[in-house]
Amino acid sequence: MTVQEFWDYLIPGIALGALYAVIAIGYTMVYGVLQLINFAHSEVFMVGGFAVLMVFTKIDFNDPSVGMSVLLVLLGFATAGFAGAGTAFALEKVAYRPLRKRNAPRLAFLISAIGASFLLSNLAGKLFGRNNHSLTIPFENKKVFTVMNAQVTVLQVLIVCSAVIMMIGLDLLVNRTKMGAGIRAVAQDAETAGLMGVDIDKVISRTFIVGGLLGGIAGFLFAMNSSVGYTMGFFPGITAFAAAVVGGIGNVRGAMLGGLLLGLVESFSSPLFGEEWRYVSAFVVLILVLMFRPTGILGERLGRTA
Repeated sequence: MTVQEFWDYLIPGIALGALYAVIAIGYTMVYGVLQLINFAHSEVFMVGGFAVLMVFTKIDFNDPSVGMSVLLVLLGFATAGFAGAGTAFALEKVAYRPLRKRNAPRLAFLISAIGASFLLSNLAGKLFGRNNHSLTIPFENKKVFTVMNAQVTVLQVLIVCSAVIMMIGLDLLVNRTKMGAGIRAVAQDAETAGLMGVDIDKVISRTFIVGGLLGGIAGFLFAMNSSVGYTMGFFPGITAFAAAVVGGIGNVRGAMLGGLLLGLVESFSSPLFGEEWRYVSAFVVLILVLMFRPTGILGERLGRTA
């Protein structure tokens, strides 16, 4: 690999890693609070993409002005975020809360999560068809600047900047606000938090909403970089889950680190080993990390990251 190729693959890898990090946060927050893996989070991500697709099909893209482009991005963020948060909230109410009220075993939560994932995926396929749909914005492929002769597009800048803002905002929310204190308290000891006056149901619902909001927006950003389809959440969702485990499941900052790491690994594996090894390489990294550090790179639970 030449120096130029290094930079050509580094920039897309950072953008992809930023997306994985945002998706991984949804997994790690729910695990930190409930100690369960929300496998339906990949479909929350998918819903964000489809929600924006539905809205954008009603908009005339003939106006390529900067103002129109900014308006489309803001509309996309709002639509995807609302759809993702609403879907995650509904999942918690329907698929998880009844089981929690009945003190169901952990296996029941896992089966419910997988069932909800298949339901949403196949429902999307039924409503929108089995083919992929393009989601384009006039400015997305325009070059902004170059780094060592490697082009950086508007979309890559948008993805990285949006992800950084969301990750910083979430870190401040979890560690600096009353809501974050409630999330950390429930994550550390839900029973004691309840005795101290914390509304556990409300905290869990808010955790799902925040994770769904980020997941929906990530779905919008990913759809602009790829396409929208009923299976769009599968590989990004599984890889983001792996990223959460690599960083330390239940650790928000670990999810960020793991996402960036796996994004870079995937990007560089294509020129080094071939495109067919792209996803394989990410899981090889997962296995290696777990062999030497089973709790992940940072390895702390959400409740202990204050």
